[in-house]
Amino acid sequence: MSDPTPNDAQRELIDSTEGSYLVDAGPGTGKTFAVTRRYGRIVDRPDVEPDDVLLATFTRSAATEMRERIVDHSAYGPRELADAPIRTFHSHCHELLQEHGYAAPTHLGLDERITGSTRILEDELIEAERFREFFAGFRDDHPEHADFYRALSAPGELLDLIEELASKGIFPSTDGWYRDGESHLDGDFEAFRERFDAANQPRNDGRKQSKLREDLSGFGRDKAYRPDAPTESALRGGRGTKRLDEDVARQVFYEDRSALNSFVHDAYVEYLRFALRRNYLSFSFLQLFAFVLLCEDERAREAAEFEYVMVDEFQDTSEVQFKLALLLSGTENLCVVGDWKQSIYSFQYADVDNILEFEDRLERFAADLNADADRVPFDAADPTRIELRENYRSTESVIDLSERAIVTPASSGDTVETDPADVVGLSSNAAFDNTVVEGVRHEDEHEAVLSKVQAIVGNDDYAVEGEDGEPRPPEYGDIAVFTRTRDYGRELLDVGAEYDFPLAYDGGVELFRTDPAKLLLAWLRILESDADRGWAVVFERIGYAFDEIDRFLETGSYPTEPAAFRDELRELESVGAVARRVLDRYGFTGDVADVLLHSVQSVHDSTTATRGELIRFMERGVETGSTVDVRASAGDDAVTVQTIHTAKGLEYPIVVMANMNEGRFPPRAGGSSVIQYRDPVGLRQRKIYSAERPHPHVYDNWRHDVIRRCLPRAYDEERRLLYVAVTRAESHVVFAAGEDPNTFLEELPVAVEAIEPAVEPLDRDAPAEAELPFAVTAPNGPIGHSPHSLMDETVFEETGERPEAGPEAEPETRGMDFGSRVHDFAEAYALGDDVTPSNDHERRVVELLDGLSGELHVEEPVTLPLDVDGRRVTVSGIADLVHVTGDRVEVIDYKTDATRAVGVPEAAQRLLPRPRRVVRRKVGRDEPVLHERRVA
Repeated sequence: MSDPTPNDAQRELIDSTEGSYLVDAGPGTGKTFAVTRRYGRIVDRPDVEPDDVLLATFTRSAATEMRERIVDHSAYGPRELADAPIRTFHSHCHELLQEHGYAAPTHLGLDERITGSTRILEDELIEAERFREFFAGFRDDHPEHADFYRALSAPGELLDLIEELASKGIFPSTDGWYRDGESHLDGDFEAFRERFDAANQPRNDGRKQSKLREDLSGFGRDKAYRPDAPTESALRGGRGTKRLDEDVARQVFYEDRSALNSFVHDAYVEYLRFALRRNYLSFSFLQLFAFVLLCEDERAREAAEFEYVMVDEFQDTSEVQFKLALLLSGTENLCVVGDWKQSIYSFQYADVDNILEFEDRLERFAADLNADADRVPFDAADPTRIELRENYRSTESVIDLSERAIVTPASSGDTVETDPADVVGLSSNAAFDNTVVEGVRHEDEHEAVLSKVQAIVGNDDYAVEGEDGEPRPPEYGDIAVFTRTRDYGRELLDVGAEYDFPLAYDGGVELFRTDPAKLLLAWLRILESDADRGWAVVFERIGYAFDEIDRFLETGSYPTEPAAFRDELRELESVGAVARRVLDRYGFTGDVADVLLHSVQSVHDSTTATRGELIRFMERGVETGSTVDVRASAGDDAVTVQTIHTAKGLEYPIVVMANMNEGRFPPRAGGSSVIQYRDPVGLRQRKIYSAERPHPHVYDNWRHDVIRRCLPRAYDEERRLLYVAVTRAESHVVFAAGEDPNTFLEELPVAVEAIEPAVEPLDRDAPAEAELPFAVTAPNGPIGHSPHSLMDETVFEETGERPEAGPEAEPETRGMDFGSRVHDFAEAYALGDDVTPSNDHERRVVELLDGLSGELHVEEPVTLPLDVDGRRVTVSGIADLVHVTGDRVEVIDYKTDATRAVGVPEAAQRLLPRPRRVVRRKVGRDEPVLHERRVA
């Protein structure tokens, strides 16, 4: 097939390589195609090398895709581009600090150093636990901040604040704040007063009170303010008053925040010191030190500059990333590409104003960076704007709907400030437009969604474009169901399981609320204190009735088998060994079990947490619903269920936008952090501890309650989420709601029909456990295996070679028990624990491990993709040991049965000794990522 020909706008972008450019690239407009062609055009010049061009992306998978496309359309091959700077901001900052950043902390007054062994902490769960460890020590060392400790809800709030400040470029030094950081914390009164005046303006030509005065009716209701707070009448004015007094803006803005600033500063700088002393950096701190290095070290900055800088998905950049892009630019050849309408990651500190106010911020940030030295070449930059308007994904009807969505009110009181004329209109390149846009509703919304999906499948009224370009009836795999929140998606999967419905889940799982985590937590509680809470879960899992469980707990006389298992676990040295033994006992395999094992082991290994503290860590995970990303496949022909955030960047022929209900999309406002930073009011405190009355109390801050009503709620981002959801659709969009549809659905031009659900149970292949709190079906499609699923069950039969097992062991469990003991010893020995072999099997393990000269990774999650007889097969699981040398990666699995073979299918046996790659799976901030190591 011949390469596509660029349209006029794409051609302009590809050919325009010199100067500054802002590219408005709407969904489906061929952004990646044009960006990679532009990159190829640049590096194919005789005077330009790949090392002269930085292409910054936001996920490793995006960087990989970009590199592969460039290889296909440039003179460079995979080897020449393997180390080219086509990477995420975080990865590039890591490279920069490894090469030049040893002394970067000194620029903030810190004595600690960044070394070659400094690790990057990617797991949010582990960082949260590390911060909790830090905060406990910080409280002891800084009693002067006791009032703030009493007001805080949880230490994690302070960690979130530190990361937000880092994303804004607000950094502490040991003797204050770096550069103009303190002025940001103080806020900008004039900018706030503009917002105050806008909210305080009387309406209807002065006949109706202002929105601000109306919102403050009932001021102080259900609140506990300190005695210095004004009364409602003093704040709002008397009867007939239409607006608040102008001086109120000054009263609420100005308050003594010196103690608050001091507390945040001390915690911030001490946490930086804590992380450096423990030899790790978070993503936020990577960018922080890279920014400081580039600002302060002229030689490092000159060495790090590029002739060309390109930033993809610019709407997802933070303020500090924008400034990093400027500092890395050795010339004015800066090109940023994005779409403000798809900026949906403010919770990850993306700042949509980077692209909405690009020209203004480019000038302002450049002036700030050049205030005391010549750092960036953008003194008078005049960027050229390019608009990609031709959409290659969706029909004209879908595009029209999306452009309505971006200006649709999110609530009855919402005022949309976006002018439709400011939205770059797209034109469709679709072969035909038979689009159906409709809505359905029923109180049993989950069943209504499944019924509608069944009505769509095979229905020519919802025809989609086939591979030959001709219409064809839709299949399950053509449909995606999107939700605003995770909860609804998991509820839908539970209902779908009742009908053997083909649903594939792609999104976050509340790790510590899953069955594997609950049972592991139960056994850890038992090991720690023989806790009734643990035994109750174990006995319920076995199947005992409640009265039997009560009797066991009252008497302390437990059944023989679980009591014996407890005693076995007590003999194990490491938490990892306990976790693996528990998961093995209950047959938990797959992604959730792997991630649980990895998380528990990592927290235990990388912090000073005791087993009791690990229990409390898991309990906090249950309380907070800490999530990890997992994908459970139900085969090729299955409906995908995911959140809108997960769906960004993807496309489907048919989109069902579910849970269009009041209070669910947008979600009702939840509790906010006690200490917050927000432009333009700076650092603020929602709750204040005070002992000025006889009974000390944590009071509400009346100033905060007024200020928040002057600042807009984040409804703009909710509209952008709706826009992203609609623009994932190629052909058809269906909305679904329950009894109380949201304002979006009421305002959009969509006919909503009340339907009566009638889900037909499907007779498909047998359900397959997805290791999630639900079951999914597994029709014909890609095949997933773990090493153990490939084994012949006879490997676990009694062979007479296990004298350690004892005569009382059940025959069907002896082999697994023996294997676990050998694995536990092998893990402990590989980790350097003080263990001594007690039998020939363990001595052979010692002989093997002592003979390995490379780097050892114990209990490493791996994935091996294969093609077996024309079918896609993936073998994944936890490898006992990964052995890495300079030119080879070996996956070692300890064979603990007495047979010669393990029942691996013949085709797999031929391929397994020759893996193409070993993949280490980690859970990071961006998304689950694949780290490849090439195998000789």
